[in-house]
Amino acid sequence: MMKKALFLLINCCVTAMLFSQSEMTKYTIVENKADRKVDILANGKIFTSYIYPTSLKKPVLYPIRTSAGTPITRGWPMDPRPNERADHPHHVGLWFNYGNVNGYDFWNNSDSIAEDKKQGYGTIVHRRINKITQGGDHAALDVSMDWQDPNGKNLLRQNTCYDFSGTGNERVINLTIQLTALNQDVFFKDSKEGLLGMRMARELELPSLIPERYTDANGNVTDVPILNNEGVSGNYISSTGKQGDSVWATRAEWVKLTGKIKEEKISVTIFDDPGNVGYPTYWHARGYGLFAANPLGQSALSNGKEALNFTLRSGKSITFRYKIAILSE
Repeated sequence: MMKKALFLLINCCVTAMLFSQSEMTKYTIVENKADRKVDILANGKIFTSYIYPTSLKKPVLYPIRTSAGTPITRGWPMDPRPNERADHPHHVGLWFNYGNVNGYDFWNNSDSIAEDKKQGYGTIVHRRINKITQGGDHAALDVSMDWQDPNGKNLLRQNTCYDFSGTGNERVINLTIQLTALNQDVFFKDSKEGLLGMRMARELELPSLIPERYTDANGNVTDVPILNNEGVSGNYISSTGKQGDSVWATRAEWVKLTGKIKEEKISVTIFDDPGNVGYPTYWHARGYGLFAANPLGQSALSNGKEALNFTLRSGKSITFRYKIAILSE
């Protein structure tokens, strides 16, 4: 009887250990310098990639996938998928930039900008990978990049740590982003075009009811037409209880986007950090798939009731932190 009890105890312990190991998600990172990208894998399958091709005006995470392997970010213009919107070519994956930095527009820059207008736009250039940590239940990628004016002068140094984790049907990205002003003061004039942004897959957009027309800070107009809403099921929900298009231009500690891609229920939540300037952030969250947190555009997003016009003095640094949680059911 005692031997049987001991066997059962050992068997239960082994079973529990095997179950625990099978549930753990192992994260690894693979650099591919030739293709100008770094792949982040969860249990050997692509979760996302840090990419910095010359065709983009900033490094981004693209594409981002659920635990089931489903892309939650729009494919166009990098890898178009059927029925997607073909607007805002600067909306690629997950990015961090701003629409008015010392008068230069970093947010709207892309290869689509006319040659005679390029002097008004800034570019963020990947510089180096500082450190890669991998092999356990999370992996971290630490990179540096420079914010350059149109003449190639560096205004800001950006050091970003992307920490990837999550087990089972959850995937998590924690971002720590430090900006340092180089050699001069840097002014972030209030603009609705910022700061941390994602462009979501068509299925996670809100169903479109009317055609829309959007004008950026430079006066460029983008028409967003009504498309077939079949399979489109997105909805924003904020920490304050606001939903749908009502989330735009409101403050909240977090916003969750819910929807389905085929039969997979998906939620994507962006959490602002209490230590961030402008907390709780304003949300530049649009029904057509732009999902962005913008703490710096307070005048633009409050219709002039508030103002920030943040300044980073020469040699000084500021840090932003965000968490993105992706759940699949």
